[in-house]
Amino acid sequence: MRSRPRWNRASLGQKIAAVAGLVFLHLPVWIIVLYAFTTEDRTYQFPPPGFTLHWFEAAFARDDIWAAMRLSLMVASVATLVALVLGTLAAFALARRDFRAKESITLLFVLPIALPGIITGLALLAGIRTVGLSPGFWTIVAGHATFCLVIVHNNVIARLRRLPPSWVEASMDLGADGWQTFRYVLLPQIATALLAGGMLAFALSFDEIIVTLFTAGHEQTLPIWFYSELFRPRERPITNVVAVIVILVTLGPILLAYYLTRPDEHGSGS
Repeated sequence: MRSRPRWNRASLGQKIAAVAGLVFLHLPVWIIVLYAFTTEDRTYQFPPPGFTLHWFEAAFARDDIWAAMRLSLMVASVATLVALVLGTLAAFALARRDFRAKESITLLFVLPIALPGIITGLALLAGIRTVGLSPGFWTIVAGHATFCLVIVHNNVIARLRRLPPSWVEASMDLGADGWQTFRYVLLPQIATALLAGGMLAFALSFDEIIVTLFTAGHEQTLPIWFYSELFRPRERPITNVVAVIVILVTLGPILLAYYLTRPDEHGSGS
């Protein structure tokens, strides 16, 4: 067995830096998980004085938590659906054609996720008030769709740029119309990109708070519920329990999106 080249070997310092980076990223998450089971309800005493499932029972009995969870799931689902449709159409429009304003339009698509969330939220709130709408469910969906669309667009357009144009030309030469070419040639090739983009968009929408604060009005999504609970010190274990649930809900789509987009043995996405 051939040994790896020296330039491809990680030094001890690099290994230590990698481990330190992983600990820095994930230790706070494990602290939240640990204190979701603690018997103490006010302070983060370490080591925890004991462990209990009481806070899970208390959290599951709270109607406000379930209402916020349902609203967040509904918003994330609708925003993801809107982003899938609009993002895919935009990707098809920009992938193959060159025109004068193409770069400017591409920049406008990326801008909502590149700008700070507070700027996007303020702009959406100003637009909502300008047209005379009342903040609510649909304004939250519109706000979330602005950055979810970018995720879908980037995934789909990256996949389209790797497809040979000759495939579409061959399909047309064989008598297929536009819909048949999309269904039998293009859609199978972009299906995993669509699914991965949709999963990432859903995860981002589910825990978005900054844009939601400006567009929610009196609605309370789960991230807004978290924000309001920060000022109730006796409820900290319950917020930790709900945080564990959110981690589990968002972890699945993220892992699935990673699996669908990871390179295969040839170096290309699956």
